[in-house]
Amino acid sequence: MENNLHNNYLFKALDAYPYVLEETLEALHYALSYNPKDAQALCLMGRVYSEQLSDYQTAKQYFAEAVAQHMEMPKTYPFYIQTLLWNDDYDEAEKLIAFALTIKGVDKGLIELLQGILFEKQDNYKAAVKAFKSANKTATSNCFIDYVNNEISRVKKKIKPKKSNRKKRKSNKKRKRK
Repeated sequence: MENNLHNNYLFKALDAYPYVLEETLEALHYALSYNPKDAQALCLMGRVYSEQLSDYQTAKQYFAEAVAQHMEMPKTYPFYIQTLLWNDDYDEAEKLIAFALTIKGVDKGLIELLQGILFEKQDNYKAAVKAFKSANKTATSNCFIDYVNNEISRVKKKIKPKKSNRKKRKSNKKRKRK
């Protein structure tokens, strides 16, 4: 019976999020009171704290607990990684990305997109473009591919072009003449 109630509250929370936050939180609290180790409820609570309240530390605690309870739940990883990126926890995000790519069923394209964002935040634009291109290879949605292509174009604009040797030679000759 408790499992039924837990599932009912979890479904109510999932249905209400993100449009009716009060109902979401109430249902999540009930769901977690019936099963405090439910990975899906913990993940959703992490999303509430991350996406709605911008309380990344609390969100990280919920996501870490969700992963500890059910490491093979692929839906947790993109939200957890995004939270780490928002909180500038780049080393932690890098490790989690590497691990997430080994999880069966995880959206590899989305994880690689997040990896590209991580590289961009670290000013490693060439690696970011490479990660975005890799995300495109595993993409299964035209909308996602269009989004990633826009990200590639945006990041390529940040890459500073190298001066060609010819231009350097001309500028050196001009300096010598003066």
